[in-house]
Amino acid sequence: MPIGYISFVSKILPHLYLQAMSKDLSVVFLLLLSTMSSLHICHADIGSAARYPPPYLPTACYSSDLSQLRGNGMFASAGEGIWDNGAACGRRYLVRCISAAEPKACIPGRTIQIRIVDRALTSVSRPSGPDSTMVLSIAAFAAIANTTAAASVNIEFQQV
Repeated sequence: MPIGYISFVSKILPHLYLQAMSKDLSVVFLLLLSTMSSLHICHADIGSAARYPPPYLPTACYSSDLSQLRGNGMFASAGEGIWDNGAACGRRYLVRCISAAEPKACIPGRTIQIRIVDRALTSVSRPSGPDSTMVLSIAAFAAIANTTAAASVNIEFQQV
């Protein structure tokens, strides 16, 4: 949980409790407490991304359907960790580079949205690195990382 959230809760709860008890609203206080504890803070997963060059067809998800490889090139192959027996096909993720072994490989502040169109294990083109969470098209990889500095990067990703 972010520190700001904990600080907010620790400051507001005693005040709310005193108000609730003074007005005999203990049920309201318990309801409020229950609601606050069920709030979920969004978070992303951490993984790695490699890149792969053309040819991209055929894919495990869409065979030879070129229309599935969006015009802007923001697509990827799913690594085994997110492949999910093919259920990953068509899923969209927000992806950003967070670090790499090579200095200055990540493009700061850049987040892209990609679509899963293939399975990395069986893709026609081989990835630049093994066992990646996802393997990005050349265009997608270049949008978040310096392709001359890194063959793979650490990423933060979240399904949308």
